[in-house]
Parts: sequence; C-alpha cells; structure tokens
Amino acid sequence: MRIKQKQNSKICLGIGVVLGMNCVMVNADSQPLELDEMVIEAGREKDLIGTTGSASEGEVSQAQFEYRPLSRNGELMEVVPGAVATQHSGSGKANQYFLRGFNLDHGTDFTTYVDGIPMNMPTHAHGQGYMDINSVIPELVKKIEYGKGPYYAEVGDFSSAGYSKMFSMDKLPEGLLKFTGGEFGYYRTLIANSNKVGSGDLLYAGEFNFYNG
Repeated sequence: MRIKQKQNSKICLGIGVVLGMNCVMVNADSQPLELDEMVIEAGREKDLIGTTGSASEGEVSQAQFEYRPLSRNGELMEVVPGAVATQHSGSGKANQYFLRGFNLDHGTDFTTYVDGIPMNMPTHAHGQGYMDINSVIPELVKKIEYGKGPYYAEVGDFSSAGYSKMFSMDKLPEGLLKFTGGEFGYYRTLIANSNKVGSGDLLYAGEFNFYNG
C-alpha cells in the first residue's frame, strides 16, 4: 500500500510540474493587457484653497444636488455638511434643524438668506428666528454658500451657529415639467421656464403640492 501511495504521489507531482510549466509558457507568450485610462472625480469640484477662511466654509452648486432625492424643500439645508433637517408636519411649517448634533430649533441659531432676503423671522409663535424655506423651489437654486460656527457677525442676527446663502438661477437651459406622487396622498407638480426679454432673462415657475395626512 505504501509503495502504491508513493507512486501515486510521484505521478501527481509530475503532472503538477508539467501543468505549471505550461502556464508559465502561456503567460510568457501573451501580450501585456493595457487598460483604458479612467478618471474619477469626487467631492467638491471647486477648489476653495485661498478663497475661504477655514474648512467650515464652502459652496455647493446645483450640479452637486441636482439628482439628490428631496422629500421636502427644507432638506436643501442638508447639503451643508453636518446639517440635518427634520419634519413632524407637512410643508406648512418650517423644519427643525440640527447642526453638528446641536438643536437649532426652527432656525433660531442659523440664519439663511435667499437672494439676499433674510428668511429668519424676528418674532414668531414657534420662537425667535423662525426660518421657513418651504417656499424655495430646489430645482431653481443655483448654489448655496455656507459657514459654520460663531464667526460671521457680518451676516446679522440668528447666526450664532452659522449661516447659509441661497442663490436662484437667472435662466434655465430648458423648461421643466415634473410630476411627483407618493404615500399619504402626496402630489407635487412643478412648471418652470425662462425666456429672453430685452437684454435680460425672465424666469418664471410654479409649484403645487398636496398632502393628505
């Protein structure tokens, strides 16, 4: 039995050596495989070195959140790193915001401007600095600038935790017509377009939404 086992082992070893030599010869004769160049870009497209004072400042363009699903308009604030927008009612009430884990209530400590117009209300039943951005149409926002921290006295009241500035588009490359539906009787329709008027552009839009719950 031992003699047969030794013979079988020698045969298997010989077969393995032959197969290994054939593999080496095949690899030696084959041409090297050349892969096409692949370029992958990620993160913020704009180089902010030398233009911002710290990593707490930044800018987010429409191209970076164009295909981001937004279940409510207030989620635009979530493009700011570390910001979270929650909602315990429909679009008739401002969101509750958090930044870096701290509760900002309905915007008391975070000021927001839309095309230079302050969105925080000095007085409101829900609290001072109430910030409702449900009137903003996400598809028409060109970019959002932001700053985090208590360093921006120039932006005015309600900025002890930071600020954001939203800028609307001047014109659209093409018209928009969108229909959206969801649970609890949610429907949304958006119509937007722009036309050349004289030396400028006229952008017009209408948004209609409905909740049942």
